[in-house]
Amino acid sequence: MTITGCGGEEQQREYAVPSTLCGTVVDSDTLAPFLPSGHKITVKDKSYSGARVCQVTVDNKLIFTANQIWLKEGGATAFVAARQSLDTPGRSAESGRFRYSEYEAFGKTRGCVDNEYKQELYTIMQASGSKHRDAESMKRLIISYTKQVEKSAECTAGAL
Repeated sequence: MTITGCGGEEQQREYAVPSTLCGTVVDSDTLAPFLPSGHKITVKDKSYSGARVCQVTVDNKLIFTANQIWLKEGGATAFVAARQSLDTPGRSAESGRFRYSEYEAFGKTRGCVDNEYKQELYTIMQASGSKHRDAESMKRLIISYTKQVEKSAECTAGAL
């Protein structure tokens, strides 16, 4: 006699994990665990003056955002995290240049300065719609994403 267990089919990801978020290269291997199973992924650029907001939805549910935002020059990543965080990102890297938790991270670019408006470019990544929590992955994501932003036209143009 054979007994079989009851259980539903395990859902799978039927979409490709993006390698860019609104034109900025992202480490798709590190991003993938934050994205759930589902049928359709949509990446939308919701940019406005002074900020680039990139929203990632899976099956019409907001899962992940990647932001680039110009803020007053001379600030600190901890201040940005305190104002923009859904939580309190208690971990830091590179002497506070990056702040992160298990599902969100904040970074300060190097060399991305708007001299006319006296602003610097910051990066923000939030996986608020994801069930996955991994501080080390968020740290890797924010560091690699920020380095890509530093190579971007947004950085060198001085404004979005």
